[in-house]
Amino acid sequence: MVILGLNYYFHDSSSCIVKDGKLLTAIEEERLNRDKHTQKFPKLSVERCLKDSGLKFSDVDHIAVSIKPKHNRGKKVLFILSKMFSMLKSRSLLRFIGYQIGYPYLKQRDFWAWYNEHWGTSDKKPKVHFVEHHLSHVAGSFFVSPYKEAALLGIDGAGEWATTWIGHGNGLKINKISENFFPHSLGAFYEIVTQFCGFKPNYDEGKTMGLAPMGNPETYKAEVEKIIQVDKHGRFKMDLSFFNPQFVGYSEKFVSVFGKPREKGAPFEERHKDVAAAFQRVLEDKVLQICDILYEKTKAEYLVIAGGVSLNSVMNGRIVRESKFKDVYVMPAAGDNGTALGAAYYVHNGILGNERNYVHDNPYVGTSYSNEEIKKVLDGAKLSYQYVEDICEHAAELLEKGRILGWFQGPMEVGPRALGSRSILANPAFPDMKDKINSEVKFREAYRPFAPSAIVEAKDDFFDLKVEAPFMLKVCNVLPEKQKIIPAVTHVDGSARLQTVRRELHPRYYDLIKALGERTGVPVVLNTSFNIQGEPVVESPKDAIRCFFSTGLDELVIGNYVLTKTAL
Repeated sequence: MVILGLNYYFHDSSSCIVKDGKLLTAIEEERLNRDKHTQKFPKLSVERCLKDSGLKFSDVDHIAVSIKPKHNRGKKVLFILSKMFSMLKSRSLLRFIGYQIGYPYLKQRDFWAWYNEHWGTSDKKPKVHFVEHHLSHVAGSFFVSPYKEAALLGIDGAGEWATTWIGHGNGLKINKISENFFPHSLGAFYEIVTQFCGFKPNYDEGKTMGLAPMGNPETYKAEVEKIIQVDKHGRFKMDLSFFNPQFVGYSEKFVSVFGKPREKGAPFEERHKDVAAAFQRVLEDKVLQICDILYEKTKAEYLVIAGGVSLNSVMNGRIVRESKFKDVYVMPAAGDNGTALGAAYYVHNGILGNERNYVHDNPYVGTSYSNEEIKKVLDGAKLSYQYVEDICEHAAELLEKGRILGWFQGPMEVGPRALGSRSILANPAFPDMKDKINSEVKFREAYRPFAPSAIVEAKDDFFDLKVEAPFMLKVCNVLPEKQKIIPAVTHVDGSARLQTVRRELHPRYYDLIKALGERTGVPVVLNTSFNIQGEPVVESPKDAIRCFFSTGLDELVIGNYVLTKTAL
């Protein structure tokens, strides 16, 4: 049985193939069309997923779409009627109606046009399932988690209308405990401060998370806490007077309390940093409060969390350290990109009732290129290169000398974090390495931190984290005595967004880190995504070569080939 999973409604369009319960491949459309966070229908990724899986369109039995367009439509209409006067006054009514009612219609029309193109005249048509957005997020994540039973928490900006979903999973059974609905949204809560700090909301929240440790959360914490109140059932209410009439962005009241917003590109004032710090801290506190309630209601030992807000790895780190749950599973593509997988598994396990037979612990399910394919591209571009048999040892030697590498190896990761297949790597022991990569390679803000990847055996020697973090979604503290040893991956507050690496998942990446450790005594590398700001992570050898020659990278290590710009 073949299930094609699709996400394309809001952002981060993606596709996946699940065959007999096994995930064969998953690809984000942005990697192929080069439009970051694309909303376009994932035609390219569907075709590539089928090709890489050795399948044809006629082999598809079910299509799982991670949205149910008509779900909660009545709630939308009632909300629009209740807010009609204020939205008319602000001239936002037509825009709001267009996005909430018209936009889903257009997206559904795109789907059926594509569907009819491939199956309109076919005798065998796949059955289409439109799955609620939050079930695609959290129930689908649960079905591929390592836990038979878990508490479930989904948090994002909004799905069809719901913004937060809490429940309990046991085997194949999913029990919803409660939901929150728009405009009461923790995702919107964080988007508002992202916009206030001069970033693009629903796009640059990672920048806000990186900025927050630069400020003092106590300066504005009391004011920010007034915006959200959590009840005994884990639901919350927000003071909507801080939002503008269409509930996207800050209001005049917000500005009167927190001051003038930062203009894009302008210097940061201490106030902007303090506001970011306060919103980050309050988000963590409120989610921890919800986690405590969820634990009491379920008594589950483990938590599965999904949705765009679950990409806030600082928050996840606090859940691991401070909640009553033993550990937290966050799928590597925990945002909307992962709802293609979630919808597919909700159909496979939740609707069709198949037994669970797959754990999504391997993020390397994207495209890959052989040495022969890479060599053909290099020769076609008339580039000079060196073939190296022991590529891990050679790359470790380069890192030891302070070189910055583009690293392109094996199947591509799914999700927003580079996990050692499409990465930029450097030696974290060099104190100036963070600034050098930000300015010369990534072309981004100087305060932005970089993450460490460490072999799992070295985790406890450098980091204060009791569990593993294979997907780089749990922030922890660097041990005080090791912060000066790996300064380039230690943030200003002593924290790091750690990735723990096991050899069975990515042998070549593990061997590289281990080889560097044997040379330097530090089996840790600085790892950031192989792209520049504003572009998707590289997917193909051509993408990697283009990025290599347009940035300050020293070497490109691609398969067993090495390209060098300057002499050592």
